[in-house]
Formats: sequence, structure tokens, C-alpha cells
Amino acid sequence: MREQFPGSSVERQRDYARQYEYLVLTVGPDDSLPEARRRLAEHSEYGKWELERSVLYLGGGRRFWLRRKVYSVQRTV
Repeated sequence: MREQFPGSSVERQRDYARQYEYLVLTVGPDDSLPEARRRLAEHSEYGKWELERSVLYLGGGRRFWLRRKVYSVQRTV
């Protein structure tokens, strides 16, 4: 069974046990690799995301898992 990649998508998830927030970027086989790299660089630079995992699927689709630490801010007053 092949997984189809109609286009690019972004999905956010939260792992409450490990206190990480995840961003899953899916890039279709028709999207350009330089454009995908630019989007990854923007997320990592401005959103403080780090690349955790990447997968290249048969057919050219790519999926990137980015994560960042969730800091709980407590009220001081």
C-alpha cells in the first residue's frame, strides 16, 4: 500500500508526557526541495523548532518532524 502525497501540509501535536510540542511538515513529490528547505529553516530560526526526524518515501514524498520544548510559565503575583 502506497501513501499518497497530494501536496504540502503542516500538522501540530503536543506530547504531554515529554513536554515537547511537535510540528509535522509533509512535502509532496511535486514540491521543490529548495522550497522545503527554506520552510524548515524559517520554522527552526523563528519558531525555535529543531529537526527530530525526516523520512523520504518511495515516490518522492518527504515528511519532517520538528520539535521544541514546552516551557510552563507560572504566575509570580
